[in-house]
Amino acid sequence: MQITALFTTAFIVGLSGAMMPGPLLTATMVSSAERGWLAGPQIVLGHALLELALVAALLAGIAQFLVQPTVTMVIALVGGVFLIYLGIAMIRDVSTGQLKTLPGSDAQSGSVPVTMHPILAGILISLLNPFWSVWWATVGLSYLTFSLDSGPPGIVSFFSGHILSDFAWYTLIAFAVAKGQTLLSPKIYQAILISCGLFMLGLGLYFFYTGIRA
Repeated sequence: MQITALFTTAFIVGLSGAMMPGPLLTATMVSSAERGWLAGPQIVLGHALLELALVAALLAGIAQFLVQPTVTMVIALVGGVFLIYLGIAMIRDVSTGQLKTLPGSDAQSGSVPVTMHPILAGILISLLNPFWSVWWATVGLSYLTFSLDSGPPGIVSFFSGHILSDFAWYTLIAFAVAKGQTLLSPKIYQAILISCGLFMLGLGLYFFYTGIRA
């Protein structure tokens, strides 16, 4: 996968995950209401620091292992299947009305530790989220494997695309919450989610196909 493609696809996949309701999004909304819009990027900074440490640890320990053809094949297949599942699940949830609007009206101050510094909250909320571990064990590991083919520039492209999507989305959410504004109408939000779901479905098929050919 080319460096530009690594950055672009990582950004879109990251944005797809960031837009889905979850503990990090809830924490961003609550903290922004309490502390102002800067709490959003601070939470993502904590999230990014944790992921940077994870990537460094993975590369330091298993970089040589990941480039083995059989390992590349298995990781690509598993990551592809998981992306396909995520894409189908996202489209299904929007189509069945489970995802209609951005969460927010039900985000209570007691749902996250608002007294905690946002950077620390971003680290702990990510670390304690089981979906985060599953994502990195499948999709994230697949991306790292592909990135190794392009060396350090490939790894930087993947990680920067992934993290910049989080910073972009959560900063917008934080700013909107702090200003008391509605960021997206329900129809636009659903259309974006469906588009992201279709993209993840297509990327998952690409990963799966790459794994078969490896």
